[in-house]
Amino acid sequence: MQRATIAIAGIVGIALSAAARPKPAGDQEAVLQLVDRAGAAFRGMSAKVRRLSHTAVINEDNVDSGTILLKRAHPRDVRMLIDLTEPDPRTVAFQGHKLEIYYPKAATVQEIDVGNGKDRELLEQFFLLGFGTSRADLQASYNLRLVGPDTVGGQKTERLELIPKSKEVLQHLLKFEMWVAENGYPIQQKFYLAGGDYQLATYSDMKINPDLPD
Repeated sequence: MQRATIAIAGIVGIALSAAARPKPAGDQEAVLQLVDRAGAAFRGMSAKVRRLSHTAVINEDNVDSGTILLKRAHPRDVRMLIDLTEPDPRTVAFQGHKLEIYYPKAATVQEIDVGNGKDRELLEQFFLLGFGTSRADLQASYNLRLVGPDTVGGQKTERLELIPKSKEVLQHLLKFEMWVAENGYPIQQKFYLAGGDYQLATYSDMKINPDLPD
């Protein structure tokens, strides 16, 4: 179950609405303040998503793309819908303690119960990394380091490195990076997995706090 949870979390990859004031480049405290303000204002988002999955043992990249809707009614109520259209259509939905993956070509649904134990905690942690999380949440679970300024899709960002403090999480996720835009939300996330594998999720056309139905 944990392998399936980690794979789907990578899709989101879970792993950050008021307008933010300019910040000095290379200032970790200023970047974390942006993340903190953005997290407090976050209620949901919609975006296009492109996910690259790298398999180290065969040195192969697989890319899929689609859209993501994420709604956070309150800290313990996270609802997510990912509609991947290329190259292999499938839909991923998460609500409560159930993760569902629909494969339209096979007309089948895979259900994963993440209601108990560390699976749910790990899954929600990935879903909320940068989207609705406070700096206190991040600092409690990760050792943080500001890598520096970078540009993604023509947007100026600051890249943050997060190393999990939990030994159990480190068995699956060695490191996480997110590229934080000037509004305090990430437009790119990279998950470094065991064995040299990684997943890179890039968001575009992002809308923060749109009117999403339950």
